[in-house]
Amino acid sequence: MRIVNKILVLLLLNHSAFAGNGDRAGEAGATQLLINPFARSSGLGNANTSSIEGLESQFINIAGITKTKGTEFSFYRTSWLTGTDININSFGFSQKLGERNYLAFGIMAFSMGNIPITTVDLPDGGIGTYSPQFINVGASYARQFTSSISGGFTLRVISESVANIQGLGVAIDAGIQYITGKKKQIGFGIALKNAGPKMQYGGDGLAVKAYFSADRQSVSLESRSQAFELPLLMNIGAHYRFDIAAQQQLIAQATFVSNAFAKDQYCMGLEYRFKKYFAARMGFVYEDGVFSTATRTTALTGPTAGFSVEIPYKEKTIFGFDYSYRDTSPFQGTHTFGARISF
Repeated sequence: MRIVNKILVLLLLNHSAFAGNGDRAGEAGATQLLINPFARSSGLGNANTSSIEGLESQFINIAGITKTKGTEFSFYRTSWLTGTDININSFGFSQKLGERNYLAFGIMAFSMGNIPITTVDLPDGGIGTYSPQFINVGASYARQFTSSISGGFTLRVISESVANIQGLGVAIDAGIQYITGKKKQIGFGIALKNAGPKMQYGGDGLAVKAYFSADRQSVSLESRSQAFELPLLMNIGAHYRFDIAAQQQLIAQATFVSNAFAKDQYCMGLEYRFKKYFAARMGFVYEDGVFSTATRTTALTGPTAGFSVEIPYKEKTIFGFDYSYRDTSPFQGTHTFGARISF
């Protein structure tokens, strides 16, 4: 239980940093850390902080990987803001080790296509292209402390590069889940995400060449970029499972997202499960001003939905297919497709 107490201290130590302060909006960088690349949790509107499971836990609450039965491999592809030609690929695995220990490893990579290189003399391009590279790599450890309490942490490496400018950073996530009730139907969860030192860009793209007028000797001068914060946030969530039939369940879920550099969010989700073969879900993400185009500060308008189909194979192997949709304005929504295999 000492480890649990340490994780709780880490989660609550900097609570004063959270307030959804609009005055700090736009001050953080690496905002791709706020994009959910997974289908099941995004279909619920990120509301499942207390019930998340498998590799998706790396985004919502890492304590959820303790629900991995043995080994799970996952691959997801997201068409982000369809029409922008931005795609996100994420893949990885979660693994149970012994009775109480769990590991996970995941990679999230952005594909933004090729952008023409332009200069002052060649504003129309024609001299080649470049492709921005945004990659996040996470390694996680979690432990089942008791039958009701689990917790863990993720160490994440963040890499951003645009042409000949690069930025590299690290972040730590930590989270706890608590399950209670006679039938383990009630759950609570709390997670701290994107805690880490400031990032800063560097590279040849920030250098300029200067000439001395006397002898025309040249020297390279580097312009230093401003360091920026990571998009720190805290998830606090709960859920209740209704057993409506012998093998049917309805799970109501909610999460409050306290953002240090953006508006706070209220996420609500409802999931229906039929046996182990099918699940349908819907959700809504509310933040101040989301209902009006004049006050909305995000392309995501709130509604989300999705479903999962699972196919058992042999005794313990399961193939799963997941899909989610997030409504946006403008663009044609965000679609996520995924496949899983667990054994």
